[in-house]
Amino acid sequence: MTELDQLLQLMVRLRDPETGCPWDRQQTYATIVPHTIEEAYEVADAVAREDWAELRFELGDLLFQIVFYARIAEEEGRFNFADVASGIVEKMTRRHPHVFGNARYADAAAQTTAWEQIKAAEKAEKGESSTSVLDGISLALPGLTRAVKLQKKAAHVGFDWGAAEPVLAKIEEEIGEIRHEIATQAPPERLTDELGDVLFAVANLARHLQLDPEMALRGTNAKFERRFRQIEGWLAEQGYTPAQSTLTEMDALWDQAKIAERK
Repeated sequence: MTELDQLLQLMVRLRDPETGCPWDRQQTYATIVPHTIEEAYEVADAVAREDWAELRFELGDLLFQIVFYARIAEEEGRFNFADVASGIVEKMTRRHPHVFGNARYADAAAQTTAWEQIKAAEKAEKGESSTSVLDGISLALPGLTRAVKLQKKAAHVGFDWGAAEPVLAKIEEEIGEIRHEIATQAPPERLTDELGDVLFAVANLARHLQLDPEMALRGTNAKFERRFRQIEGWLAEQGYTPAQSTLTEMDALWDQAKIAERK
C-alpha cells in the first residue's frame, strides 16, 4: 500500500460504524469546517515562520481534512477521494493550455486574463449565469483577502488606479473621514463603516504593491507578540508584571526590544 492508501484506509477504520472512533463517526461536513479553517491557518503560520519541519506536519493535518470530507461523501454515495483527485487534475490541465497544450501567453498578466476567461467558459458550460464580474468570491474568506479579490476582479474591467500613489491618497482621505467621525462623536455603526473603508483602502495598497495583506498582518502580529513577550521577560527579571508597570516604562522596554531584534 502507498502512504496515501494507508491514509484512506485509516479514515475507513476511524469511521467504521461498529469499531471506529466515536468522535470521528459523529462528524459531518459542517462540523469539520472549523477544523479545516484552523488547519489552513496553521499551514500559513508555519510558512510565515519558515518552520519547514512543522509545515510537513501541518500539511498532513490539512490533507487529513480533505480525506475526511471525501470519506463522508463516499459513505453517502456522492463521490470519493479518487474523484476529488481526478477532478483537480482535469481542471488544472484544462486551465493551463500553455503548459499542456499549444496556447502561448506574453506574460503572467495575460495568463491570468486567460484563466478568468476559461473559468467563465466552464461556468457557461454548466449553465451557471454570471450577473456581475464580482461573482464567485467566497463570503467565507478573511476580510482583507476578500477585499483584494474584489479589487482584482474590478481591476480586470478597468476599475482601478494605475499606481500606488493614488491609493495612498485614498488612505489619507479615509483616515481624515474617520477622524471627523471621532471628533463629532459618531455612533459605533458610522465608525465601523469608516474603519472598514480604511481597511479596504489598505488592502488595495497591498494589492498594488503586490503584497499579501493577510500575510503582512500575520507578520506584524507575530512581531508584536515576540516583542511584548520580551518585555514581560525583562519585567519578570525585576520582579514586576506589565500590570504593575507604567506605559512609559513598557514603552522604553519596547524600544529596547526593537533594538535587540536588529542586532
